[in-house]
Amino acid sequence: MAMFKATLLAALVIGATAAGAASFTMKRGINLDLWTTWPDASRWNDETMILPFPEWRRTLAAADLERLKEGGFDFVRMPVDPSPFLSPGSAALGEKLLGSVLESVRMINAAGLKVVVDLHLARAGSRRAVGMVEVMDSASQFDAYVELVRQTAQLLSKEDPALVAFEPMNEPVIDCDDGKTDLWPEKLQRLYAAARASATRLTLVLSGSCYASAEALAKIDPSAIRDDNVIWTFHSYEPFLLTHQGATWSGDFIRYVTGLPFPPDAVSRAELDAALERIREKIRTDAPWMRRAGMLAYLDEQIATMDTADKLQAQMDAPFDTIEKWAQAHGISPENIFLGEFGMIRQEYGNPFVMPGKDRAAYVRDVIGRAERHGFSWALWGYGGAFGVVEEFDGRKAEPDVMEVVRRLKQ
Repeated sequence: MAMFKATLLAALVIGATAAGAASFTMKRGINLDLWTTWPDASRWNDETMILPFPEWRRTLAAADLERLKEGGFDFVRMPVDPSPFLSPGSAALGEKLLGSVLESVRMINAAGLKVVVDLHLARAGSRRAVGMVEVMDSASQFDAYVELVRQTAQLLSKEDPALVAFEPMNEPVIDCDDGKTDLWPEKLQRLYAAARASATRLTLVLSGSCYASAEALAKIDPSAIRDDNVIWTFHSYEPFLLTHQGATWSGDFIRYVTGLPFPPDAVSRAELDAALERIREKIRTDAPWMRRAGMLAYLDEQIATMDTADKLQAQMDAPFDTIEKWAQAHGISPENIFLGEFGMIRQEYGNPFVMPGKDRAAYVRDVIGRAERHGFSWALWGYGGAFGVVEEFDGRKAEPDVMEVVRRLKQ
């Protein structure tokens, strides 16, 4: 049976290689919001709670999308949470949810923007029973996810392939244990085959494992997917210590880190040391007693990797250089490389600290410069919320600094 499945998979992949050159091109984009205010999964069977879908449809109108076009973007990446499709409570609404996704795609295209439809698994928790871990750890859940990929590709297959692309999975959380496992290539093949079998003309956006890091993509052998109609994607939030300041959902250390400037050498060493001392005091006061010494040492180690302009530049260059080297080795053109996410947090939910707009703009300018020098397309994270560059929370406008960077780019 295992050999039969492997043979069938190989046949699907080989049969899908005639898709031709990439039909979708993009240059400068922004990620729309994932659903962040939705109710507990027990209420997903209520159409008034879950539709329209995705969530941004409740607050963004056609004019808002048109303003993105006017602001310098040519496409958006549209996260779609797969969890409602995988949850029994909302299964009866699956067809209506897919219909709403298609309406959203057409709304974006009507505003003059292309769209990458991104199946964006989030963590399971109090609001959802099915998330990334469940899909990766359960054969039956992964089968259900593959079927969703097939259905979504079929949904998009009749749209103009010059205007719509499809990303079957965002930031796979697998093979993150220093090379001890190599499970992603087979799963990627299954996702690819399911999507391509349903949509022969659609450009597919594929990544490596482990949060779509550059290092993980560089481990992928693209010759295993013999298809020119593929764009390869990676994400970069380097240096994480600066881009995720105060994030409570990203480990037990970074939540204590706020107030560091970008770049660190933009202020005097005395000012940087004062900011670091405030962080140390928070760790000494608020962190678990058994973790304090380790966190203090880790803070010093991390700062030492970026406390000069040369060190910071090397750290930020590394993902781009890694991908360029990989692409050249495999004959992949820069136009088929996509920096799918990057950005700097503005304000963590419930945290009073707000990252200055000028620092966020400086970071975004630096990353965009790297992407465009390499010839890669890119998409900012994201429209609103903690990383919002257009809005912050509750529809309030974010500082204009980051959007000004985009507006000032040469066309």
